[in-house]
Amino acid sequence: MTRCDWAENANELMTHYHDYEWGVPTKDERETFELMTLEMMQAGLSWQTVLNKREHFREAFAGFDVNEIAQFNEADVARLVNDAGIIRNKLKIADTIHNARQLVKWHRAGKTMNAYLWSFVDGQPIINRYSTAADVPAQTPLSQQVSKALKQAGFKFVGPTIVQSWLEALGILDDHLAKCTVNHLSE
Repeated sequence: MTRCDWAENANELMTHYHDYEWGVPTKDERETFELMTLEMMQAGLSWQTVLNKREHFREAFAGFDVNEIAQFNEADVARLVNDAGIIRNKLKIADTIHNARQLVKWHRAGKTMNAYLWSFVDGQPIINRYSTAADVPAQTPLSQQVSKALKQAGFKFVGPTIVQSWLEALGILDDHLAKCTVNHLSE
C-alpha cells in the first residue's frame, strides 16, 4: 500500500489515522468537536504529538462531550494546565471550553457544526489529488472563508491553517496524494 508522504514509514498510530480516519467524511458532531480541539492543540506542534496524547485528551476532556466541557470552570482549567498527559497550553484549553459553550448555544438553537461546515461545500467533499506533499496548501480560499465565518460566529483559535487541517480531517477536503492508494471516497 502506498500512502501520503506524512504517513509513509510512520508509527502505528499515524498509519491508522491516515488509513481509517483522515479524509473519511464524518457528520458525527462529537467527532467533529474532537477533531476541532485536536487541530487547535496541534498548532505549533507535530500531529504525532497530538495522536500520542489523544486517548488522554479524551479522558481529560470528558470524551469531548460539549455539554460537559461547557460546564468546565477555572478549577478545570487549572486541572488541565497541570495535566502532563495533554498539551498544557492555557489559551488552547480556555478556547476549547469557550468553543464548547458556543457549540452548546448552536445546538440549543437547532444548529450543528456539521451542517454548517458541510454547507460550505454543498454537502459534497472536495477531492484534490496533489502530486506531492509540497503541493498541498496550508490554507485555501475555503479554509479562509470558513475561518472568517467561525470567528464571526464567536469561535476562537480557528485560523485558516487550523481550519484547513480540520476540513481535511473531517473529509470535507480529501487531500490524499495522487499516489496514495488509500482512497476513501472512491470505495
